Amino acid sequence: MDVINVLLIEDDPMVREVNRQFIEQIEGFSLVGYASNGIEGIQKIKQLTPELVFMDIFMPEQDGIITLGKIREEHLPVDVIAVTAANDMPTVQRILHLGVYDYIMKPFTFERIEQTLKNYQSYRKKISGMQDLTQHDVDHLMHQRLPEQVVVTTTGTEAMIIAELPKGFNRATLDKVLAYIQSSEGAVSAEEVSTYIGTARVTARRYLDFLEKQNLLKVDIQYGSVGRPIHRYYI
Repeated sequence: MDVINVLLIEDDPMVREVNRQFIEQIEGFSLVGYASNGIEGIQKIKQLTPELVFMDIFMPEQDGIITLGKIREEHLPVDVIAVTAANDMPTVQRILHLGVYDYIMKPFTFERIEQTLKNYQSYRKKISGMQDLTQHDVDHLMHQRLPEQVVVTTTGTEAMIIAELPKGFNRATLDKVLAYIQSSEGAVSAEEVSTYIGTARVTARRYLDFLEKQNLLKVDIQYGSVGRPIHRYYI
């Protein structure tokens, strides 16, 4: 697919114009139309058949949540990125349950939009021509959609925690660190983790400290008779 067609569903003319300018700066995307509410948005989706929709949630006549529900009910073959000021947990959960590709909060930057669109572009290229999928294919597609995020389900809980990775962090390395800790019977040190994942101890410590700050790990500081205290991490 050479060009991805995008429809904007946004009632605020200023935000719509900002979205337009951002999208048109990114190669491979074409803006095919606008809608100012969900009712008009559904009509434009059917008429223009875009691959991707940028949609606000708080809109007159028909809000984004109802519109998303109708898109799913009618099995319209379009992906949706929510670009909205909604930041309360119940609203975010409802939107995520309806299957948006991404959720971007206002105010946003060009870099955030660019990252999402490039990720989506890569995702579309990946699924083009795919038919019968293996588990490996599905796993790769799921990771492809969130390349800068980590999704963790901690042992003994049902909570899913999503955290954006800082610059310089690698998702695959973080996955290895988590897998090692989850498989360990007790707390582990940075040295033990570094040996397992094949990196320097200071690198392992950076990942462990990051996970602790995300409240995914706890740390037990053990003091010996001599030398530095040992930090041991556990879930």
